Amino acid sequence: MASTPTKFKVAAAHAAPVFMDKAATIKKAVRLIEQAAAEDVKLLVFPETFVPGYPYWIECYPPLTQVSALATYAAQSVVVEPNNADMAPLQDACRRTGVAVVLGVSERMADGGHTLFNSQVLIEGGADGGAILGVHRKLQPTYVERMVWAQGNGSTLRVWPVRALAGTKVGGLACWEHTMNGARQALIAQGQVVHAGAWPALSTMRGFESVADAQIEALMKAHALTAQVWVVTASNYVDEGCLAWMRESLGEQELVKKGGGWSAVVHPFCGFVAGPHTGEEEKLVVGEVDLADLAAVKVWIDAKGHYQRPEILRFGFDETPYWADEKRDRFKGQEEGRRVKEEGEE
Repeated sequence: MASTPTKFKVAAAHAAPVFMDKAATIKKAVRLIEQAAAEDVKLLVFPETFVPGYPYWIECYPPLTQVSALATYAAQSVVVEPNNADMAPLQDACRRTGVAVVLGVSERMADGGHTLFNSQVLIEGGADGGAILGVHRKLQPTYVERMVWAQGNGSTLRVWPVRALAGTKVGGLACWEHTMNGARQALIAQGQVVHAGAWPALSTMRGFESVADAQIEALMKAHALTAQVWVVTASNYVDEGCLAWMRESLGEQELVKKGGGWSAVVHPFCGFVAGPHTGEEEKLVVGEVDLADLAAVKVWIDAKGHYQRPEILRFGFDETPYWADEKRDRFKGQEEGRRVKEEGEE
């Protein structure tokens, strides 16, 4: 009997989108998935709202001047339904290459809705993959993000076993959602092993230049150690395409500049496996996960075991789905439907 592999490569996509162009950014994401496969990567994590880009203008202009930009953003946001026009190229790329993906998107509610969510989509890799395993919707948009995205709920605060990673449980959070200790504990309680941390380029924003990277590093390392997980954290950087779109659509601004981003792979004992990488150089930050390392870490601290102390610390969260597309379990039955289709083509 073949032994289950304990080692696999993961990568953070330190990359900028084709700003405000959903179709072009999805094509770019496919190219990055193919590049990851060429480097033998099995899990690729993308930045926060990589498609169609993080809306930096919300920090820069008065709200009443942003209405048209926000309407355009909604039109360029992703509808996450299996094998639709938005998702099919990504699902096909994961199936062809064997790479599982956690993709940050601005998600437009299915069934013709206009409400948006800041989401992470997990797609299975492998020859029998391509299925959308699930979506996490950011629980609490921060500050002016509340003009753009609705609040997620506990039904998407989950981890999923990924066959491309020998069944390893993967889940994620976005940006300052990592400051919500209860959200992190929910993932710990479900046995998370690999964490996808998604971020924008905070250090390019006025007032954050000297602290943003330190904040990201602190939060990512804190989750790695307290959860005993590998953290793959991906940030975009601000490129000229983003700044040009803002300038042409909304006028001049001096609050967001080029560059930024902080991407890395962090070991459960807090050391860097890869990175950190910052700035405008686009690259895949590649590191190796060795699941055999986890046993030695758990000797010291086991957040789901002897460090849980359930007789003292009681934890729970509401897993009830609230939005209509969550209630109908839109990802169920994908694999069965694909199998029937393939059998019919033979």
